[in-house]
Amino acid sequence: MVDITHKTNTLRQATAQAIVKVSKQETIDAIINKAVPKGDVFEMAKTAGLFAVKRTSDMIPDCHPLPIEYTAVRFEIKKLEVYIEMEVKTIYKTGVEVEAMYGVSVVALTMYDMLKPIDKGIEISTIKLLEKKGGKSGHKTEAHNLKAAVIVVSDSVAAQKAEDKSGKLIIEKLEKQLFANIAYEIVADDITAIQTKVKQFCDAGIDLIITTGGTGLSPRDVTPEAIGELLDREIPGIMETSRAYGQARTPYAMLSRGVAGFKGNTLILTLPGSTNGVRESLDALLPQLLHVFKVKEGLRH
Repeated sequence: MVDITHKTNTLRQATAQAIVKVSKQETIDAIINKAVPKGDVFEMAKTAGLFAVKRTSDMIPDCHPLPIEYTAVRFEIKKLEVYIEMEVKTIYKTGVEVEAMYGVSVVALTMYDMLKPIDKGIEISTIKLLEKKGGKSGHKTEAHNLKAAVIVVSDSVAAQKAEDKSGKLIIEKLEKQLFANIAYEIVADDITAIQTKVKQFCDAGIDLIITTGGTGLSPRDVTPEAIGELLDREIPGIMETSRAYGQARTPYAMLSRGVAGFKGNTLILTLPGSTNGVRESLDALLPQLLHVFKVKEGLRH
């Protein structure tokens, strides 16, 4: 199965459709009047569909087992066709499109099985996904016209005794969100040096500044102090989300002292210095973090 351990739990939902077409009005009448010999067609088919949704991962090899937290089946009769809709919801790391499509398929097959003794001309068609919501694609916000800067805080990198990997990873992640012309600077672990560079970027109209390094427990780790003194408004939820995401993957995430907030119109994040810490933090925060710029723009107007 595909690795989804880097994903976050979010509300995900999907609606799928199938159409069962019968060959005569008498069949429709039998369904409506509950006169089909095998029983109540809609209730039996609905029950089968509910079972199917919950067992999808047993049938489809690459489907992950997941908690099904809501399922609904709807029927609509149009002349000789019965339109079936299956809606599925979960709060998990992956979507439920296949669950909805598998469930609606089983509903249709169950109807076929129950109706075939009284109608030999039944067809099943148009099994398709009608809608999906949730996940990162459901919170897609692209960084058109937003300016970003990355500041690597490291004595060893500044002295050219070590190679920067974390800052370059941040740039790679931001480019995927369509940030362009991302500024890149390296400074030593020094409060004045960090603050000077941040102020320069803020004065230049940068929308997003991300630092990497200096968030640990060493006496040289001063980035949170440097940035904290500059912030006009802290947004605790950003780093809470990042730490919670990291904590689920490594117990050491709780030791990060990162902060986040606005200085003027510039959002500033302080990420750890390790590449894993950076990767996990941005996996937790992007792209939904970019919604803050839409909110800010709305408040401005």
